[in-house]
Amino acid sequence: MPTASHDDLLNARYGSQVKPDNIIWNAQVEQLIAHKSVRAFLPDPLPDGALETMVAAAQSASTSSNLNQWSVIAVSDATTRERLAYLAREQRPGQPEGAGVNEWIAQAPTVLLWVLDGSRNHETASAQGVPREVFDYLDSFLMGAVDTALAAQNAVVAAESIGLGVTYLGSMRNRAEEVAELVGLPRHSIVVFGMVVGRPDPQRDTNVRPRPAQNVVLHRERYNERPDGWLAAYERAYLEFRTASGMRPKTWADAIGGSVSYEYMDGRQNLRRTLQERGFGLQ
Repeated sequence: MPTASHDDLLNARYGSQVKPDNIIWNAQVEQLIAHKSVRAFLPDPLPDGALETMVAAAQSASTSSNLNQWSVIAVSDATTRERLAYLAREQRPGQPEGAGVNEWIAQAPTVLLWVLDGSRNHETASAQGVPREVFDYLDSFLMGAVDTALAAQNAVVAAESIGLGVTYLGSMRNRAEEVAELVGLPRHSIVVFGMVVGRPDPQRDTNVRPRPAQNVVLHRERYNERPDGWLAAYERAYLEFRTASGMRPKTWADAIGGSVSYEYMDGRQNLRRTLQERGFGLQ
């Protein structure tokens, strides 16, 4: 649980940018604002009951029309985690085979694979003999993906409340078909992201990443123009974070530029084909 003052929490979240001065503070809000990604873990397994606590919290998230279109696979086997780390690797032209592997995936005691799972609803609808055309539309996929994300974030909040740390893994989509085969997913299901979870290593602590000021993301009544100077202010906070974290100098604009290049896809350019092969119509 957070032990920092409210000013410290806001300074970590926004850096030198303008900060909100009317936060309604309580223990849960403090925990949410203190969130940070964890990529260094102690070797201890998850505490007894931790997984069940996270899933109960996840199942308490909103789900569209109570359709419950998600599942989660907890992977603790070291060999499987190593294979997941390999499948999640970065792939760049000229890069040696096996380079770019996210080591923390193999090192964390547990990897959670969050599955957009339409298989139960397909089976249930088939048993009733009712038409199933809705499953073939993009909205059905989007609905399931949103529900999966809502559930996972509830699990994150629960995990952090009991002293665990997490990091999301969009890299599970790099080789989506191979990940599905590795864990035996049925048709009409796909891993939309993963999550490493464990006890943070206090010797390799991480800092809170700053976010843009609220006047950049909060719009009232209608979408408003971004304030003058917002990017320069955020870049200062971003540089402060990287410097404090011992990271090489890099601007947020540079990060955005890298994220829109084709190389960033790391195999995800094949995702539409994989989804359609697994039974998602995406019309």
